[in-house]
Amino acid sequence: MSQVFESYERQYCELSANLTRKCTSATVLDGEQKKQKLSEIKAGLDDADALIRKMDLEARSLQPGIKATLLAKLREYKTDLNNLKSEVKRIASGNAYQAARDKLLESGTADAMTVAADQRGRLMMSTERLNQSTDRVKESRKVMLETEELGVSILQDLHQQRQSLLHAHNTLHGVDDNISRSKKILTNMSRRMNRNKWIVGSIIAALIVAILFILYIKLTH
Repeated sequence: MSQVFESYERQYCELSANLTRKCTSATVLDGEQKKQKLSEIKAGLDDADALIRKMDLEARSLQPGIKATLLAKLREYKTDLNNLKSEVKRIASGNAYQAARDKLLESGTADAMTVAADQRGRLMMSTERLNQSTDRVKESRKVMLETEELGVSILQDLHQQRQSLLHAHNTLHGVDDNISRSKKILTNMSRRMNRNKWIVGSIIAALIVAILFILYIKLTH
């Protein structure tokens, strides 16, 4: 639920309770004291009207699901405000007919005030339940964010492990290349050694033939 709406709602409930107390005290006043009290009450009603309009604008700017709930609460607040306005009009009227009528309706007014108090109590309870629901939603969102962060951390770890494996693979590939080059070098060296053996053997054989030829010549002469 909107925190802005909750702030306006809290202000309105406090203002409504204050205006109700002032209306009750104004009924026992006379003359200038009564006029001053009524002036304070009317100023409070103007403030209440302003809060109602602000809540209405805020509620209509929200998502449809939340908007419907808040507008339903707002209708109850408007009913409560209209009851307060009617009570102020009754108190402001000073003629004998109204006074007599007030006495006849005194019990009814008390019942109306009781109903209004009950309505405010129900509204406060509804507000508390909505706040609890909001807290649960916030907690669920917090858990979801923590889970998302854990998933990101795991993915980062897997990425680092993959990079390590790729590095190890590249290192092994380099070692394999070095082994292949070493093998080729050793093969070439072996071929050269074999070729040198044949050359040395050929030279030795030629020397032996030459020595034998020389000995043969000497012996025959």
